Amino acid sequence: MLAPLSWLKDYVDIDIEPHELEKKLFSCGFEVEELIEVGKDISNVVVGYVKECEPIPDTHLSLCKVDAGEHGTFQVCCGADNVKAGGKYPLALVGATVYMTAKDHKTVEGVMTIKKGKLRGYESEGMLCSGVELGVSGNMYPGADYNGLLVLPEDAKTGSDVKPVLGLDDWIFDIAITANRPDCQSIIGIAREIAAVLDKEFKMPDLSYTPSGEVKEGFKVDVKANDLCPRYIACYVSDVKIKEAPLWMKRRLALTGMDSISNIVDITNYVLKEFGQPMHAFDCNYLEGNEINVRRAADGEKIVTLDSQEYELNSNNLVICDGVKAVALAGVMGGLNSEIRDTTSAVMFESAKFARDNIRKTSRALGKQSDAGSRYEKGVDEYSTVNGMKRALHLIEELGCGKVSSTYIDVNTGNSIEPKEMKVSLKRVNDVLGIEVPENEVMRIMKNLNFAPSINGDELTIMVPAYREDMESYPDVAEEVIRMYGYEHVIPTFMPDAKVTMGGINSRQRKELKLKKAICATGAYECIHYSFFSPSDLDLLKLSEDAPERKAIRLINPINEDLSLMRTTLVPSMLNAISRNQKKGNLEGRLFEIAKIFIPKELPLTDYPDERDTLCVGVFGQNEDFFTLKGIAETVADTFLLDFEYEEAEKSFLHPYQTAVIKCEGEEIGYLGKLAYDIADKLDLRNDAYVMQIDLAKLAKWNDKKAVFKPLPKFAEESRDLALVMTKDITCKQVEDVIGQSCNYIKNIRLFDVYEGAGIADDKKSMAFTVEFCPKDEAFESDSVDHFVNKILKNLKKELDIDLRS
Repeated sequence: MLAPLSWLKDYVDIDIEPHELEKKLFSCGFEVEELIEVGKDISNVVVGYVKECEPIPDTHLSLCKVDAGEHGTFQVCCGADNVKAGGKYPLALVGATVYMTAKDHKTVEGVMTIKKGKLRGYESEGMLCSGVELGVSGNMYPGADYNGLLVLPEDAKTGSDVKPVLGLDDWIFDIAITANRPDCQSIIGIAREIAAVLDKEFKMPDLSYTPSGEVKEGFKVDVKANDLCPRYIACYVSDVKIKEAPLWMKRRLALTGMDSISNIVDITNYVLKEFGQPMHAFDCNYLEGNEINVRRAADGEKIVTLDSQEYELNSNNLVICDGVKAVALAGVMGGLNSEIRDTTSAVMFESAKFARDNIRKTSRALGKQSDAGSRYEKGVDEYSTVNGMKRALHLIEELGCGKVSSTYIDVNTGNSIEPKEMKVSLKRVNDVLGIEVPENEVMRIMKNLNFAPSINGDELTIMVPAYREDMESYPDVAEEVIRMYGYEHVIPTFMPDAKVTMGGINSRQRKELKLKKAICATGAYECIHYSFFSPSDLDLLKLSEDAPERKAIRLINPINEDLSLMRTTLVPSMLNAISRNQKKGNLEGRLFEIAKIFIPKELPLTDYPDERDTLCVGVFGQNEDFFTLKGIAETVADTFLLDFEYEEAEKSFLHPYQTAVIKCEGEEIGYLGKLAYDIADKLDLRNDAYVMQIDLAKLAKWNDKKAVFKPLPKFAEESRDLALVMTKDITCKQVEDVIGQSCNYIKNIRLFDVYEGAGIADDKKSMAFTVEFCPKDEAFESDSVDHFVNKILKNLKKELDIDLRS
């Protein structure tokens, strides 16, 4: 749930800092997953007034003298076509930070710091900015989408910070809402909680309106499935004028992740965010039969939704129909045949309560997700249904985009939206908490939460608002009391028969923790993904139809098609994470995930699958290569006190000449390689990516392997450098194996040079190794090492036809 601070302030007087409010929300049971500073990456950008603007000959640039008020006057070279003398634009001073854009001037590629420099020989002391460079869209400020400078108001104070002018001084609270509090999936729901925790007054949005439009004679609403739709409200609005919504509304929708479409559609989205009430507007020009019917779909009935997708329905789906046809998939998405168009002159507003389980099942069965459906799945109360409609009609009048008619039809099952009385025992409430909360505190808390409390002896009487459908009995009251009173008042005590035990972790857990720390030390960050993926992910990897990875377990009730299979490999999740990072401007990085993959013994399932611990590592960026990944593989080997071997291999999704399988003591345990170019293109990657997967379950047999101490040698070690000439098909591993088998005194073999060119035959290469010899019981004789080298060269010639380079 995204809640902008500026929007919350409309309904409650918030006089504390955002970080303090974050703590207050957490204290009363609402975790703020992220506190987003809207203009975080923008600094030292002020309102600049262009006093002079002259074109630089033979260029597209202009030389500007820009007044920055108290900061001074600066010379700036600018390439925008809309810069002119007398205009006010954002000026990034030297040292400022703004967004760096790609060549299309629309894609953000990170944050850059403005430096003093020269363009075409002219000094430039700053930069005049566009909307994209400040992270501002056209929905947040007019003209921000134009590929040129952002034009500021004439009354903007020269030299002042540009953030308040552009609305970049706001904060957004990303709040995790628990399943029992669907009423807080809205701005006013969160505002009510803030008012309670700050002991402030909650201000209800204006719901007033005056019916003045024409009456739609004979219009009726028939709900044939009231078990799935206990309340349906329709209201006719005439004389509709389709145009853009005002900037304040577009900005608020943008801050909550929604794009502006038109005034009518934006009103429905605004009510969704503000009240948590999904709404829909039907174009009356396309409604037939002068009626709305809410019924179960017929088996095989089809509908085309607003996104132009056709769906075949059954009797488990609820549809909204006019007198002839289905015009909406109830609670999920409207139909294409009744969408709002530029020619719309009259609309029928819909505000309804649908059964949450039916909407959830419909969304999953059809694989269709929407903001409305997501909200209905969590639960919508009838209080929001009624007041959401009122708020929408008020906004119609406020924006002057139509006339509200008295044709207002409310079909319901008789549920009241008035508060309901509940009586509970204070003693039982305190027994649940294990402490005694003072009566005056209980009264204060219940009053702040709008429960209108009264106490008579041990009996607490509260009036439960209609939007608090979670309040059923005294444990719910106890929860409300303690989250506002403060969990710090709860005194921890042992149960009468409790015993203290020693905690600990087993050897596998110790090894996993050690492995994570080792990989983090290489500069990698741990990531966590869902245990599901999409069939399209396997297609992306170009896996053959009989590939083991395709033998995946399909979920019976997936959230959507993209999460319909249990993972048989971690690679798709890692590639998608790399793609998301690069699309958001993070062009280099190292990521890893340790998770389970699920390998069925047979399909369909007759037994539990094999859950295998697996490591996946992904690196990307201009400074990363195959050997970066191999180095991380060696880190894994060192963690397990093992030696890995690498052999050339092929994978359908990896580069044919930069792919290797990883072996340990002859057993294949994984692979690594560079992502194939065609797959990188499909993922829109701007920089190369490399991926590695290792089966940790196979390494588990070495979890308890201990490091063996070897004393330092008593005698001096010696080394020799050998430059060897061989055919190009011979690998480093082959050479190292022969060298190692030729002498028992070899401590280390290290490749330090590979050469092809002058002095070497075209079909051959030179590889140079440093070989370290370590004596055991006595020092080497003067010619001992030479004898070892001669034996090595003899074996290399015999086994691989390798000669010493002359």
